[in-house]
Amino acid sequence: MAGIRLQPEDSDASNQARAVALSAADLVSDDDRSVAADSWSIKSEYGSTLDDDQRHADAAEALSNVNLRAPSDYSSDKDESDAEAVSSMLGFQSYWDAAYADELTNFREHGHSGEVWFGADVMEVVASWTKALCSDISQGRIPNHVDDVKAEAGELSNKLLSSWNVLDIGTGNGLLLQEIAKQGFSDLTGTDYSERAISLAQSLANRDGFPHIKFLVDDVLETKLEQVFQLVMDKGTLDAIGLHPDGPVKRMMYWDSVSRLVASGGLLVITSCNSTKDELVQEVESFNQRRSATAPDDESCRDPLFRYVSHVRTYPTFMFGGSVGSRVATVAFLRK
Repeated sequence: MAGIRLQPEDSDASNQARAVALSAADLVSDDDRSVAADSWSIKSEYGSTLDDDQRHADAAEALSNVNLRAPSDYSSDKDESDAEAVSSMLGFQSYWDAAYADELTNFREHGHSGEVWFGADVMEVVASWTKALCSDISQGRIPNHVDDVKAEAGELSNKLLSSWNVLDIGTGNGLLLQEIAKQGFSDLTGTDYSERAISLAQSLANRDGFPHIKFLVDDVLETKLEQVFQLVMDKGTLDAIGLHPDGPVKRMMYWDSVSRLVASGGLLVITSCNSTKDELVQEVESFNQRRSATAPDDESCRDPLFRYVSHVRTYPTFMFGGSVGSRVATVAFLRK
């Protein structure tokens, strides 16, 4: 992941991010980059692939109509052009296919689960915090912008959560869904555009005693899913999308697609290392404004589709460059 915001140079997560970025150059060949660029290119009405000139013309026109910041603005290393160019490989499917091919081989040969993106501690916090939030909402207690999420543990909470259907987009090795399953959720689906990631995720779930978790190959930007979900989770997928050269436009495509996957009254929980809580809230507000502007006469589009509900306040924070920040932000949005 590029440029983890407000992170000390000597932190373990920062060193890990740099190691991943540097390894991308070895994993992705020129041919792979060409194939990846073609497979990720913007499509007109999700149909035929546009040429580069038309794609960038469309991108410029789309960006002129919304208040959405470029991915470099979300990164603390935006002045380091070489690092930015290398890390942008994480925006290509060919990078992830190569990475998960390696992890799948390691699993088959050594039983390794693979990388836990952002770390196991963050994954556990996301899972337990999400359980508390969903439990509160199930019982009609929607947190305000000030109060922390406070849920009553017990049989009632677990019974309510068992009825929630959950989607993890960009699931990777699927370990987040395993943590979610441990919290009492049972109707679980993970999707990823890498077939190798899905193979790894299914293998790990079967080994670890979670054969009921469903895993499907699906690209969130051009999703084939027709079902809606009460809880949609994203741990790093929006970050990766933003690292593609066409990241700003693809982020808009992301919001259009995700808005069709979250059920009315459902939750979207995003965990990011490239955007702060305030930046994610601003991006959602930009999506709401763009949606309203595209159908000014449609009363159903006038009200915001997503609204901020809460965010994790327990991640460690520190001072850097005169600002207080955290290396990770987890934010929840409620769909009307």
